[in-house]
Amino acid sequence: MYLKYVMWGLLVLSSLLLVFTLFRNRRAGRWLSAVGVNVALAAFLLYLLHLLSGYTHIDLPINTTTLGTVTVLGVPGILLLVCLKLTLL
Repeated sequence: MYLKYVMWGLLVLSSLLLVFTLFRNRRAGRWLSAVGVNVALAAFLLYLLHLLSGYTHIDLPINTTTLGTVTVLGVPGILLLVCLKLTLL
């Protein structure tokens, strides 16, 4: 019961600290927007691969692990995940 309130409290506190950091340091805002663009592009690429899975028969789930891998590595991250999927199955 209390865990729910603790999680919401941590979310609000971390959001306030993020806003404080953004107002205090302009470079942090540029860095955060670049990360946001990378995450959005990675989600779009994974969604596009998911839409084409009927033709390619490659089905990658869109979760935090795959999204993080594609965010950090980009298109080679998608190729890595596809190769792992084909190798392990």
